[in-house]
Amino acid sequence: MNRELFPALAVSLIMTLLLEIGFFLLIGKRQKKDLLLLVLVNILTNPPVVLLYWLAVLYTDLNASLIKIPLELFAIFTEGYLYNKYGQNFKRPYLFSAAANLFSYGIGALLQLFFRRYGYV
Repeated sequence: MNRELFPALAVSLIMTLLLEIGFFLLIGKRQKKDLLLLVLVNILTNPPVVLLYWLAVLYTDLNASLIKIPLELFAIFTEGYLYNKYGQNFKRPYLFSAAANLFSYGIGALLQLFFRRYGYV
């Protein structure tokens, strides 16, 4: 398997955690148990989603966007379910999950563009 895959998985998880924790705090949430749940939920969902994405890109001819959409939807619904079931103060857990994932994905995409444009990648 590609040697760059494992560092990419680690960077993706770390960036996702930083961005989604930032989103959590940005919208005014402060419950420690819900913050811990956010971390655990992302540790559960991010690595398989990223790994499945890269495996599909490497070993199929599918369009990358067609791969990303169902994987991101899987993450949103899985996280929303877990926030709903185990969270203490998620009034709209699926909306929170969708917003946090969109925030994380959007900022991540902007960072990738920046790093590529200025030759850091």
